[in-house]
Amino acid sequence: MRINHDTDTFGVMAQQQHPAMKKLITQIKACTVCTSFLPYAPRPVISVSKNSKILIIGQAPGKKVNDSGIPWDDQSGNELRRWLGVSKEQFYDNKLFGLMGMGFCYPGKGAGGDLPPRPECAPLWHHQLLANMKNVKLTLLIGQYSQKFYLGDKFKPTLTENVKNYYEFLPKYLPLVHPSPRNKIWQKKNPWFEQELIPQLQLIVKKLLKE
Repeated sequence: MRINHDTDTFGVMAQQQHPAMKKLITQIKACTVCTSFLPYAPRPVISVSKNSKILIIGQAPGKKVNDSGIPWDDQSGNELRRWLGVSKEQFYDNKLFGLMGMGFCYPGKGAGGDLPPRPECAPLWHHQLLANMKNVKLTLLIGQYSQKFYLGDKFKPTLTENVKNYYEFLPKYLPLVHPSPRNKIWQKKNPWFEQELIPQLQLIVKKLLKE
């Protein structure tokens, strides 16, 4: 899949950006706020447009995504697309899906996996992005960082409780566990996720993409 690093353009499905959004993305791509905390030079990874219908907010790019510059370009992305019931072409069509993390750059490795997203990123950029994304009908909050940030006082004691009670946050938000292979154990312990939530998620996504 081809990528143009001057914008958030992926392949032939990407849409021409509105001037205000294009300017904002250019600013994000040039951001160096977290340089001293990152293991590599900043390389913000994001794919959004003012027309995105479904916004996916994850954690932060992993090493493979940092190397390719393409969001969800890894096993987690394959699993996420399976959950959604969409093709790669649909997923990377930014008039359908907006893709961003709580942190836009790879934060590096920690003792138990990747480090948390840099805390500077979301407060600095998310509100500006959302102000230019008036067509978002559903935001998928993947993992505890996005859920704590966006659900606020409605965040339940555990991520599992947020996900299990996803219907309480609809139609604006839908919380999900991260689709990382590391979470296969969690999925085995919570069979309702695959049996009940995923079919509902696919129905919601299919409906929204037709609107």
